[in-house]
Amino acid sequence: MNYRTRKIINRVMLTISMITFLIGSLFLFWILGDVFIKGIRYINFSLFLELPKPPGVPGGGVANAIVGTLILTLVASLIGVPIGMMIAIAITEYHLGKLAWWAKFLTEVLTSFPTLIIGVFVYTIIVIPMRTFSALAGSIALSIIMLPVIAKSTEESLKMVPISVREAAYALGVPKWKTILRVVIPSASSGIVTGIMIAVARVMGETAPLLFTSFNNVYWSLSLTKPIGSLTVTIFNYATSPYDDWRNKAFASALVLVTIILILNIIARIYASKKGKH
Repeated sequence: MNYRTRKIINRVMLTISMITFLIGSLFLFWILGDVFIKGIRYINFSLFLELPKPPGVPGGGVANAIVGTLILTLVASLIGVPIGMMIAIAITEYHLGKLAWWAKFLTEVLTSFPTLIIGVFVYTIIVIPMRTFSALAGSIALSIIMLPVIAKSTEESLKMVPISVREAAYALGVPKWKTILRVVIPSASSGIVTGIMIAVARVMGETAPLLFTSFNNVYWSLSLTKPIGSLTVTIFNYATSPYDDWRNKAFASALVLVTIILILNIIARIYASKKGKH
């Protein structure tokens, strides 16, 4: 294959890539624009400060769902982040042979696993024995969804740390566990934090697992052993309701959720770029 042919093929592939990018961007901005236009009109203080009104009664807000989403995400992060990082450290730093291979394989399988199935799984092992939906069950389901994202991003970040950095610490007599904790992880913190932010942003938009685990609650609930409200389930319920006021609030709530997720992604990118410059 001569140079001219390769150049033509390169231009064709670049053109196809650009077209597919523009098509994807078109649908993305279409969705975002539709949510913004239909939701911005119904953003007010009541939405953030009040509880939902009874069906058919105008007014109220989704304050309980916002707090519930934050609680679910926080507890899920407290469970999923340490476990995901430990899986990556075991695979990358300790080279546990077949055990590491199986851990990596199962993590990759879990990446493409339907989140609905994870919700059903947690329902079977947590909700049924407890005989109640709960925030704890919802958090466990979300933490399982977070695991592969955190484990993969942490693994790739640790691999990018030069071996010479580890050897320098070993030469000074620093134990391996302390080298990992004090040297390797801080050096890879940019990629790790980015992965965590992406995982958090992903689980904040999950609905199906929560329908089987935390269910929903229209009242204030801060208990981990009781059902709890969440933005995604509230949006689902409101968007499929016959009431215009609820459907309007569904768009407003969706705009709030999308804004939070966009902010998390922007923070992750800014953090990664700043760490990359140092």
